[in-house]
Amino acid sequence: MRRAALLVAVCFLLAGCAGLAPAADGSTATPETTATAEQNDTANESAAVSHTERPDPESDTLGWEDGYWHDDPINVNASDGLNASERDRAISRAMARVELIRGLEFEESVNVSVVSRSNYSSGDNRNTDETFRRFDNAKFEALHLIGTQNDSLDEQAETLDQAVAGFYSPGRGDIVLISNSDSPQFDGERTLAHELVHALQDQHFDLANADAETRDAYNGRNGLIEGDARTVEQAYLDRCGENWSCLPSEQSGPGQAPDDATEASAPDVHLGIYILEYFPYSDGIGFVQSLRADGGWDAVNDAFESPPTSAKPVIYPSEYGQFQPRDIELTDQTSNGWERVRPSTRADYATLGQSGLTAMFAYTLYDDYNRSAVVGPRTFLNFDGAGSVNTTDPFNYDLPATRGWTGDRMHVYQRDGETGYVWRLGWDSSTDAQRFADSYEQLLSHWGGSQQPAGHWEIAEDSPFTGAVDVAVDGDTVTIVSGPNPDALEDIHGEAK
Repeated sequence: MRRAALLVAVCFLLAGCAGLAPAADGSTATPETTATAEQNDTANESAAVSHTERPDPESDTLGWEDGYWHDDPINVNASDGLNASERDRAISRAMARVELIRGLEFEESVNVSVVSRSNYSSGDNRNTDETFRRFDNAKFEALHLIGTQNDSLDEQAETLDQAVAGFYSPGRGDIVLISNSDSPQFDGERTLAHELVHALQDQHFDLANADAETRDAYNGRNGLIEGDARTVEQAYLDRCGENWSCLPSEQSGPGQAPDDATEASAPDVHLGIYILEYFPYSDGIGFVQSLRADGGWDAVNDAFESPPTSAKPVIYPSEYGQFQPRDIELTDQTSNGWERVRPSTRADYATLGQSGLTAMFAYTLYDDYNRSAVVGPRTFLNFDGAGSVNTTDPFNYDLPATRGWTGDRMHVYQRDGETGYVWRLGWDSSTDAQRFADSYEQLLSHWGGSQQPAGHWEIAEDSPFTGAVDVAVDGDTVTIVSGPNPDALEDIHGEAK
């Protein structure tokens, strides 16, 4: 894959930061150690810190769970994985730590299991409704992330299988951690802490009812959920070695990739999908920090009663409570046999939002089709003062081309096995709309497109996104029509050229 130096920086993030929803972070195998089961417990943890023994409280209290205080050392030997009793100790202590930081008491115990990555699968897509599959394929084709020859659901599952390090299931109320070792084991406490926050959220705010029908609504809601978990995770890791003894990890430090990490050691993921899915982890922490600056953890708790309905308030926290996505009007105008694709298990339209648009443009930095790019690396990647990519908030979803987004709506159509779509996007101003359209046409050129005398674009046959596209700007809206050939454009949408 091209642009190796830039890619390695992102791969380090994959190895050391949160993974795809519902994942927590990129997990690595527990390191070998010479410690034995008879050695002092802290010899198997990250550092020995001073500790004063204290009795159990008379009733459950923040910072104590099932016989363990948050700063207790525990007797474990991590060199060969943790047995059942060792896991129970680590989980109980981690629960005490999470609730102390978060200021909320666990209402019940949490079951945690560990499976090896070789035995993990995010799900079987073979039985997915074909209407939904066609709809999802068109959506990812519109984002120029997955071409017409590939299946979007399979591509997403493959990336999830490689990048996920753990997940919490609101339906079952339990946590599954994914281990890169053949003998499943914990890798430090990062993923455990992160997923325990989700369990705590569920017990207090009922995550099972946190539905979102579109990608934009999903990324908005998850900006709160994952931002909360990452904030606690970060505070948890910051105390390891300073205030708390912690289980060892291959990571060289909180939020850092191993010193000898290489491109080959990173998960083999589709970076476009990763950028799309990573949004809640990248910008969510800043959103939660903004809430806390105004009202502490109480403000975060209140936000679960009214979570963001779009990714935009997560990108721009000052707009939380003020911004609502614009209701974009889009009327079907098909002819000559083209029919609307309406999946039965979700909304029959797509809203991809500013985070989706950013992934669309940013992926041009990493794809293999050609060496051009619509954005520069220093526009998309956030660098710290030392010139390294910021591991807390690595990606910038406030690109000039996506700034000013107010809403979008996409309808998918089909005829005789072929697919097309109409995608209308709203903007704050005609200037914002034109800037997006100009960048979008650069995107078409990147993927092998050329503008024809009639005004529409045709994309080369060797491109993953071959076909015809029309781009029309009308004031503060942009309408994109895509079909398999130029003749289909007017059949799909009468206003197309």
